[in-house]
Amino acid sequence: MSFGIVIPLIIAGTAIVALSRKTDVYSSLISGISDGGKVVIGIFPALIALLSAYYMLRASGALDAFTSAMTPVFNFFGIPPEIAGLVLLRPLSGSGALAVGSELINRHGPDSLIGRTAAIMLGSTETTFYAIAVYFGAAKIKRTRYAVPAALTADFICVVTAALTTKLLFF
Repeated sequence: MSFGIVIPLIIAGTAIVALSRKTDVYSSLISGISDGGKVVIGIFPALIALLSAYYMLRASGALDAFTSAMTPVFNFFGIPPEIAGLVLLRPLSGSGALAVGSELINRHGPDSLIGRTAAIMLGSTETTFYAIAVYFGAAKIKRTRYAVPAALTADFICVVTAALTTKLLFF
């Protein structure tokens, strides 16, 4: 089956299920759009602040200094040093990391080692601090104890694995 027909089939299936349950699809759509708009308005200031801080670090040379200092470590693990900013930002913000990853892919190309490593890393790592805040907050857990170090270790392993996978499969 062609992948071009998958999305229309999902939409048609959703419409059929909604009709069979006698759901007002239009009001549900409008409600969902309204809720999504509230979410966007809620996260927009934080995203602007985070991206501004990232670009200030880059413009000041601090990100380059961090990259230079970490290059031996990155090289030891086979990670392209150019993705240092992405490695720093990903545990904090998924949207910010997506913006930085997009910039890396535009600058170095989607088929480059850096572009593919960034793409695999974006798909395999988590916004650690956000996830911990949301899930631990929902469960009313006050102490994270070992969760943060364990999650950051898992993120680091994902970054190393993304770099290794890219080199093994594509280069």
